[in-house]
Amino acid sequence: MDFDRADAVNQAVRLLSLRHRARAATLLAPLGLHPGQEVLLLELARNGPVIQAQLAEALGCEPPSVTLMARKLEASGHLRRTPAPDDKRASIVELTDAGRALAEEVKKIWCALADETVAGLPARTVAGLPALLETLTGNVDTRRPRAERRGTR
Repeated sequence: MDFDRADAVNQAVRLLSLRHRARAATLLAPLGLHPGQEVLLLELARNGPVIQAQLAEALGCEPPSVTLMARKLEASGHLRRTPAPDDKRASIVELTDAGRALAEEVKKIWCALADETVAGLPARTVAGLPALLETLTGNVDTRRPRAERRGTR
């Protein structure tokens, strides 16, 4: 790929990422949430209680980031952390009733943000976006070996 095309691709991905996060921040602020906290809430709403380290893995975040988010959401009454029965060093994280209600509000915002993001695109393009974006993410996922990212295992 030549530089001009590479620059166009990289700039488009960078700007989409920045603008999407900024728009999410604007939409989440009235709920008292910061970007990142919503995905934690949605992950717990989708999959139920989980060990905090597993939550970090599912979110693709570093454990200290999840710890900080969990502490803030626990302080606001949206989740609870309890020691894991088989490993007292590990915490199980789960939504409270208030957290489940907040997750429902986040779902509405998430739908609105997705609608804004894909406005003007044909339905067929929108349907293919998750797979396309997942491929792009996998291509740059530094947590996987390069050969695996390229699909050449």
